[in-house]
Amino acid sequence: MNSRGPADQGLRLIPFRGLRYVPELVGSLSAVTSPPYDVVVRPDGLLHLESADPHNIVRLILPQADTATARHEQAAATLNRWLAEGILAPDPEPALYVYEQRNGDMLQRGVIGALALSGPADGIVLPHEDVMADVVEDRADLMRTAEAHLEPLLLTYRSDGDDDTAGATSVIERTIHRPPLLATTTEDGFSHRIWALTDASEQSVVQADLARRQALIADGHHRWATYLRLQREHGAPGPWDFGLVLLVDTARYPLRVRSIHRLLHGLPVADALAALTGLFRIREVEGPLPRALDALSGAAAEGNAFLLAGDGRFHLVDRPDDALLARTVPADRPDAWRTLDATVLHSALIDHVWRIPDDPAHIAYIHDTSAAVEQAERHNATAVLMHPVREEVVRDLARQGVTMPRKSTSFGPKPATGLVLRSLPLG
Repeated sequence: MNSRGPADQGLRLIPFRGLRYVPELVGSLSAVTSPPYDVVVRPDGLLHLESADPHNIVRLILPQADTATARHEQAAATLNRWLAEGILAPDPEPALYVYEQRNGDMLQRGVIGALALSGPADGIVLPHEDVMADVVEDRADLMRTAEAHLEPLLLTYRSDGDDDTAGATSVIERTIHRPPLLATTTEDGFSHRIWALTDASEQSVVQADLARRQALIADGHHRWATYLRLQREHGAPGPWDFGLVLLVDTARYPLRVRSIHRLLHGLPVADALAALTGLFRIREVEGPLPRALDALSGAAAEGNAFLLAGDGRFHLVDRPDDALLARTVPADRPDAWRTLDATVLHSALIDHVWRIPDDPAHIAYIHDTSAAVEQAERHNATAVLMHPVREEVVRDLARQGVTMPRKSTSFGPKPATGLVLRSLPLG
């Protein structure tokens, strides 16, 4: 199963023996699932998940101990114990998995499998964001120690159109009329259903379709970089040549694109605003939060705009000084990159105006808007709320080989963690 083939091929997805919770041995499937590791709001969200069920997957993806080495060894020991106790068990035969998420009028369907790894230069799997070395190091040590892929990445591709009778779409649309392998509803209101594709002919149809496709990493840049790092470490062909992914056709199931907000530790809002005086237009806007976000949306339609919070009020910051942008934003990138809110925020504000080091001690990246504001108010910090980027901008930059600043986007809905895992010893 060597993935190091010609670079002109498309996606190569193979079946695997999924590790899954045995429903009879846990409180409920919903109680053992979690959002992806980087979406869990810590410490409150972590404690909530840990208390939901003693076997919640968060004990594997975010283990708690005094050192990184101890955390990762604890996760591996926990995984091995759950396997020995039968809490988690491998499926009897390799499968691709059809996965459906639904919440009201939000519907997403895709295929989970083990995807052959490829670097950005191959043009098969396109990253669109930079990554942080310390996060890759942490995830690599966790995967290496546990010898498992604990949560699937979210990748998107685009099919040729609305033909339900051909390719992966035809298989997915037939499969959803069968009894699912598992079904649950998580506390966020999303229902989840999974089916196992074990028929070789159906697997072949999916694989042949995807072999013509190119994918965009929607969520999971750090884990993809981790996959590539571990592949290089192992060298010889084997299971480390593949990574656990969910592939979604956004021609049929468009994703939502949301922002990831910044929490600036040690920077009170008053100090943040004072430093911006004369460089941006600054206006206080009325709350509550949804109303303030509407004001941000309106300003963002005309140019770079940010909403600062943390002092009990909302401050709209927009219309940056042209001279500031000219001297701080790198000029050797496409205009679409230079005008991104994330580019302006990091290049102009964080690096030059506020002079904040971009490390976890100084900046936290928070997906939930309310949580960002709450934590800023609790810790006398500044929350910088962002407006989302359009998907077409993300995909266009990725195809040009241009990566956006880290944590620029949040695509969703994200797959629930804990429904299907991949053990590397099982391949």
